Amino acid sequence: MCMSNVTQNLPDDPAILKAMIAALQAENAKISATLRVHDQLVQALRLRIAKLQKLAFGKSSEKIEREIEQLELALEDLLVAVAEEDGAPIDEGHNEPSPEAADAPALRRRPRVSDATLRERRELDPGTCCADCGGDLRVVGEDVSELLDMIAAQMKVVQIARIKKSCRRCERMVQEPAPSRPIPGSMAGPNLLAHILVAKFDDHLPLYRQHEIFARMGADIPETTLVGWCGRAMKTLSPLIERIEADIMGSDLLHADDTPIRVLDRSLRGKGAW
Repeated sequence: MCMSNVTQNLPDDPAILKAMIAALQAENAKISATLRVHDQLVQALRLRIAKLQKLAFGKSSEKIEREIEQLELALEDLLVAVAEEDGAPIDEGHNEPSPEAADAPALRRRPRVSDATLRERRELDPGTCCADCGGDLRVVGEDVSELLDMIAAQMKVVQIARIKKSCRRCERMVQEPAPSRPIPGSMAGPNLLAHILVAKFDDHLPLYRQHEIFARMGADIPETTLVGWCGRAMKTLSPLIERIEADIMGSDLLHADDTPIRVLDRSLRGKGAW
């Protein structure tokens, strides 16, 4: 709605206009107070998370980590709610921030995309003729902007057709052998197994949720099947795991976390091993 239409709909009575202004001022004050409360709560949650992260060691580490996760979820919901009410244009930091400012939690930074990321060029060409006079158009330059998009994952069935052929001379049957599979007798491909394992063990996505996601993609994979795939995939990967373990344990230096470990030898207490 343009500004002229808004002003035409305003009443002429000064008293009514004052009442409308007062109501708008009260609403603005309420919104500002809500935003201040949100900001204070966000800062409190950030401080609490930072303190818990420093204390996250020892016997209570799992409990603290769960509390941190819950606080981070609450903080995320608050930030989303604040962004929903924000009507200002989004500034994703098109101007590269300074190293000091880049560490600020509230700063919106421009997304960084690897040079190896797939890029697609879409040209919007006005044509070869001018729409006003019909004259020929010539290229004088271009304006290029980037839009970050995502191709949705999709399930794919790979049909392996082993063609049978016979020799016209000796009648011998010829056919290529079936390719090996990560899990013998299973229809799970290597990419699918890798996706399931990464989602479960790295992204902490339970198998029942993966079952629901795959169902939306058109593949009904029972949870029991997913469990079997994970177990058999781990067995297939066991030689690689053993080689990695042997390489790590064969090193002269091992890196570990700073969780204190109590030992029985009291003579080592003064040497930092207690």
